[in-house]
Amino acid sequence: MNQNDLKALVGQAAVDQIESGMVVGLGSGSTVAYLIKALGKRMQEEPLQIETVTTSRQTMQLAQAVGIDCRQIDEVRQIDLTIDGADEVDADFQGIKGGGGALLWEKIVNQSSTRNVWIIDESKLVDRIGRFGVPVEVIPFGSQKLFQILADRGYHPQWRMQGDQLFKTDEGNQIIDLKTGVIAHPHALARDLASTAGIVEHGLFLDAVDLVIVGRSSGVELMNAH
Repeated sequence: MNQNDLKALVGQAAVDQIESGMVVGLGSGSTVAYLIKALGKRMQEEPLQIETVTTSRQTMQLAQAVGIDCRQIDEVRQIDLTIDGADEVDADFQGIKGGGGALLWEKIVNQSSTRNVWIIDESKLVDRIGRFGVPVEVIPFGSQKLFQILADRGYHPQWRMQGDQLFKTDEGNQIIDLKTGVIAHPHALARDLASTAGIVEHGLFLDAVDLVIVGRSSGVELMNAH
């Protein structure tokens, strides 16, 4: 099976986690797109009554196109289950997300959710996170100065580009990708980034998942984080 086959496999497996009556958070990225397709198909075949909250405008458009009811996050009382992708997941279930630039909304939905499930193919499993790099969302004001601060700390920052323009998030912010290499102490790095003015959010998702659904060439593996 190729990578797209694995994404379709875990997308279908994740749909089985959804029950009627739930409020479901829908993450962002190419693997979630397969989930949305499978969820839309299930809703056509059975009376599955759910509401959803999305982590990006792109996800909302995909969901609405297959007939899924989308709400704003503050319109729902709680989020029962959020299903999202990840860019890296290590043996301690620590993750890096934000490759698609939606990390701020993803983290808000993640922390608001009773249960979090990540869907990935086996290429995203690593011994220790960091090789992918850590995206940080920053406000435009003073971003050049912030870039230099991050460089001075040895984080090897790079601007996220979209064509010849700086990438803009759904909130109108910018993304700086930190090429840290393998991260020995992810919680310490998270604290340092969180305490730096101008950084809205970082892509370290630590102690943030309950179940990881992994697509392997041999089939689907469910990995419980607790």
